[in-house]
Amino acid sequence: MSTWPDTRLIDLLGIQHPIIQAPMAGATTPAMVIAANRAGALGSLPAATVSIEQLREALTTVRAASTQPINVNFFCHQPPAPDAARDQRWKALLEPYYRELGADFDAPTPVSDRAPFNDAACRVVEEFRPEVVSFHFGLPEHSLLDRVKATGAKVLSSATTVEEALWLQQRGCDAIIAMGSEAGGHRGMFLSDDLNTQIGLFALLPQIVDAVSVPVIAAGGIGDARGIVAALALGASAVQVGTAYLFTPEASISASHHSALRHAQASETALTNLFTGRPARGIVNRVMRELGAINPAAPAFPRSGGALMPLKARDEAGFSNLWSGQGLRLCTDASTYDLTRQLAEQALAKLKQN
Repeated sequence: MSTWPDTRLIDLLGIQHPIIQAPMAGATTPAMVIAANRAGALGSLPAATVSIEQLREALTTVRAASTQPINVNFFCHQPPAPDAARDQRWKALLEPYYRELGADFDAPTPVSDRAPFNDAACRVVEEFRPEVVSFHFGLPEHSLLDRVKATGAKVLSSATTVEEALWLQQRGCDAIIAMGSEAGGHRGMFLSDDLNTQIGLFALLPQIVDAVSVPVIAAGGIGDARGIVAALALGASAVQVGTAYLFTPEASISASHHSALRHAQASETALTNLFTGRPARGIVNRVMRELGAINPAAPAFPRSGGALMPLKARDEAGFSNLWSGQGLRLCTDASTYDLTRQLAEQALAKLKQN
């Protein structure tokens, strides 16, 4: 029998602890997913920044090492129409940095891409049949979503407003991730692009819980057991933890990102559209300070990152995305397995005291 007070998500997903290791594109590795699974959480594998072949290879690795349920996460945005004039204006804004750092301004601009969920990705889901499939930026078209559901997978997606949560429930989500503004990485917003609609987790969470009938997962600023207990008290059936897992040795992050996580203060994160064209929370660095964290010149998602790549190659700390949530100072160095076990055990201990 589970010792957790709310077992809806545990029962739905077939996991031991109501903890989801967040699918952080570019940072999550198969080793992280495997370790999270072994510790009783739901391990999540991101697919947005890898090829179909790389996704298949990662899933093969995870399936060979673990029989526990896994989550595969996809973006489901609409690729933007080409806009050469906007791309040129953006690169021109960056020209002084190219000159300063010795990058070749006249060379072709690298392509920055994020793959949306499509037929090829759906065929991988049908082949490997992950127990959970999650989406960011809403849901894919009906025919693709029906194929995912036909595999038996439980479907999750992120909501940043009550309106988005209701939209997701109406379209068949089995559980909803309430994503507070504290969360690191890309905002999951999809019904509006107005950042003024984005509110903190502990205001958002109980409102979503009251509005929907499916289990709700809390995400944003949760870095220790206190956050888990608080989220459960506000009606969450589970939590999704991201930034804390960036501190583990299983995370694949740069030396600059590693250093920034360990030295930045919580007040040094901001929402920015510079690196991809969509708002995402990261640690403030040089380009965010000098161009403004939100700049209207940045091309539409995911194109803006291409022009930054030559600059990142010469000054990674100043020109790369350093994704992080506001709870980074709650996090400590530990392995993925130990972190997951500690979060679960300490949260259970606190719940027993109440």
